Amino acid sequence: MLKLYYGPQSCALASDIALAESGLNYEAVSVDLRADEQREAAFLALNPKGRVPALVTDRGVLTENVAILAFVAQSAPEARLAPLDDPYAFAQVQAFNAYLAATLHVAFAHDRRGYRWADDEAAIAEMKRKAPEVVADCFRLIETEMLQGPWVMGAAYSICDPYLFTFTRWLDGRGINPSRFPKVQDHARRMSDRGAARKVLPRYPS
Repeated sequence: MLKLYYGPQSCALASDIALAESGLNYEAVSVDLRADEQREAAFLALNPKGRVPALVTDRGVLTENVAILAFVAQSAPEARLAPLDDPYAFAQVQAFNAYLAATLHVAFAHDRRGYRWADDEAAIAEMKRKAPEVVADCFRLIETEMLQGPWVMGAAYSICDPYLFTFTRWLDGRGINPSRFPKVQDHARRMSDRGAARKVLPRYPS
C-alpha cells in the first residue's frame, strides 16, 4: 500500500487529493511541521530533503508534488487524471505544475522563509514585503493566460487542479484577496465541491 507523508498546512494537499481521486489504496501519515518532525532522524531517513510530501511506494520513496502527481496519474490511468496518451498535452500538464512548483511556491516561500536566501534581516524584511506582489503577479498570469476553464486544462479535470487549488487556499493568509482572480476563485469552488477534496480537506485546516 502507498503511504503519503503530509503536513497539515503543506502543499501535500495536492498529492493527497490526487490520490483520493485515483482510487489507489493509500495511507496518509501526518508530519508535525511546526514541531520540526520533518527534521528528525526517522523522517530524514525517509526523505533527506526534510520536506513533505513524501510518497512511499513498493519501489522506493518519491518526493516533490510534480513527480508524485505524475506518478499517481500514470499508476491509475482509468481515473483519467492526465492525458497520458498525448505526449504534448501531458507536457502541458507538466509545464503548468512545474510553474506552480518552481515559481509560485517559491514566491510564497519568500514571505515566510526568507532565511533560506539571506541572513541579513533587512533583506529578509524586503523579501517579505515584496512577496505578496510577486504572488499576485503569478496568479494574474494564471488567471489571464493559463487557466483554461472550467478546469486548468479545459474541460477535463487533471492533476493540475488539486495543485492550483492548494495554492489558492493560501491567498487569504498572505493578505491577497482571492476576488481579484474570479476564474481562480470559481475553480476553487469547483474543487471544494469534489468528493475527493471534501474527503481530504479535514486533514488540512486553513
